[in-house]
Amino acid sequence: MSEHELTCGIEIHQQLDTTKLFCSCRSELVESDDKTFLRRLRPTASELGEMDRAALLESQKRMFFRYQAPKGVSCLVDADEEPPHTADVEATDTVLTFATMMNARIVDEIHFMRKLVIDGSNTAGFQRTALIAMDGHLDLNGRKIGIQSICLEEDAARKVDAGDGEITYRLDRLGIPLIEIATGPDMHTPEEVKEVALRLGTLLRATKRVKRGIGSIREDLNISIPGGSRIEIKGVQELRLLPLYVENEVKRQRMLLRIRDILLDRGVRDVSYEPVDVTDIFKDCPSKVIKGALKDKGKVIAVKLPGFAGVLNGDGGALRLGSELAGRARTRGVKGIFHSDELPAYGIEQSYVDALTEELSMQEGDAFAICAAPKRKATEALELVVVRANEALEGVPEETRDPLPDGSSRYSRPLPGAARMYPETDVPPVRVDEERLTNIKENLPELPDEVIKRLVSQYQINDQQAAQLVRSGKDELFERIAEGFDMPSVAASTLANTFPEMEREGLDVDAIDDDGLMSAFRLLSAGSFAKEALPSLLREMCSGVTAEAAIEKLGLSAMDQDEAENVVRKIVSERKDFVIEKGMAAIGPLMGVVMAELRGKVDGKEANTLLVKCIKELME
Repeated sequence: MSEHELTCGIEIHQQLDTTKLFCSCRSELVESDDKTFLRRLRPTASELGEMDRAALLESQKRMFFRYQAPKGVSCLVDADEEPPHTADVEATDTVLTFATMMNARIVDEIHFMRKLVIDGSNTAGFQRTALIAMDGHLDLNGRKIGIQSICLEEDAARKVDAGDGEITYRLDRLGIPLIEIATGPDMHTPEEVKEVALRLGTLLRATKRVKRGIGSIREDLNISIPGGSRIEIKGVQELRLLPLYVENEVKRQRMLLRIRDILLDRGVRDVSYEPVDVTDIFKDCPSKVIKGALKDKGKVIAVKLPGFAGVLNGDGGALRLGSELAGRARTRGVKGIFHSDELPAYGIEQSYVDALTEELSMQEGDAFAICAAPKRKATEALELVVVRANEALEGVPEETRDPLPDGSSRYSRPLPGAARMYPETDVPPVRVDEERLTNIKENLPELPDEVIKRLVSQYQINDQQAAQLVRSGKDELFERIAEGFDMPSVAASTLANTFPEMEREGLDVDAIDDDGLMSAFRLLSAGSFAKEALPSLLREMCSGVTAEAAIEKLGLSAMDQDEAENVVRKIVSERKDFVIEKGMAAIGPLMGVVMAELRGKVDGKEANTLLVKCIKELME
């Protein structure tokens, strides 16, 4: 993919490891609900009287929101029943520190704004955010990646359940401080996007004030291609999938541009929204979806799409406008739609297709879409289908999309506009004086490149291992192990090599927290098992057991020297002819046999010493 085929910028949202931003509650996730309350949110106009299109669309879903308020991690501020407190000083200083690291221009005074969000994730109907700095840059491979803005904002509530007409959120995550970093549209390959995200994540961890683990950092991708539009894929959590999301979005936009050209070549014009109730045609249809809808007193509604045949699902699946239409329809609470390019199928036989074709007075080249649901939902869903069909004549509509686990994405909502922002009147401005900035500059953290050099020099590990430790954010844990147990080479190999291997094997490495790993090294240092058995021990710990339990289950308890020597002597004796023939050259071939028999109960160096001793005795 050449640099002219892709333009991409990213926004990184990283949780900070402080108390909540506008209260003194702990910033941690819990598995309790305690008190609950119910709300419905409505959009408000901006200072200029404008209504944000994304908020307006969200309000049309008519959802209720139930909030769980666990003790200790939520309070009246989170419930929007008490004004926010002054912004947390440590969180603010962390963002100022990072802005200084990015050579960004820091504002003289910090003002918080309200960003309209009425999907229920904020009890107040808005998110508080403040611009801290702008116009910074990241040096990467001889290029400068622009850092357009660095903001401090509050995280949203955590969705824990969703049903028909109601979503349940937990307030433990609401209010956790976030640093938001927005790059310029300076990336032109999928791998470069990943590299920039990786570098920014490493620099954030260098501050020593960010949270770790799944969900603590999220990336938004802003992607466009020539002739396309800016598409935001919001909330990507897996760094390794970033290139795949970019590649798939580029393919999607190319497909939509091709569909636009096909439709224009056919002379297709705007589609009129003319819904037709075709329930009578389908009253005896065996389709499970349609039968279920009719049983619940729903209707089957249809719309004609003149000139759209073959682009809804055609060219061997290369053209898939139908999935785009279905994505829009689902925002009205329906499960999906059927369209003519995929029928007959799903229990809808050709006779029903023919009857519908006649009912809609369709010509050659026309298509249709149908929706089986309560009448209001079905008609509203199909109205959006027609809107999306008309957008296909323009090419790629701007929108926000949700990431899916396979690297694809689905429609979420239109891109929000400037009308969603207005001043926050409850949080006082924060003056950023020279004394504060001077103190931050004098106490900047050690940069990643400096850490790598120090690890190599101080612990005698290789450059590649040191770089891997820093990139993965495991350098602090490495130093704790190296200092605590005087095992730098084993610690480096374990964190930089063994853990990635286990991840590739699909093991749950997150089951081993820092304390669990320290416990394993503590037992290793005490001689409870040999270091050769450490990878096996860790693989067993991935199932959630303690180091002690893993040792017992695997039978790794250390062997005393006499017992080990007897095992080695037996191996040598059984291979007497081979040893006599090879002499001391038999050590190499027999070492693997010895270690397999000892099964990690004896250190490799000690096993080698015993093998040499036994071979010499036999040769004498």
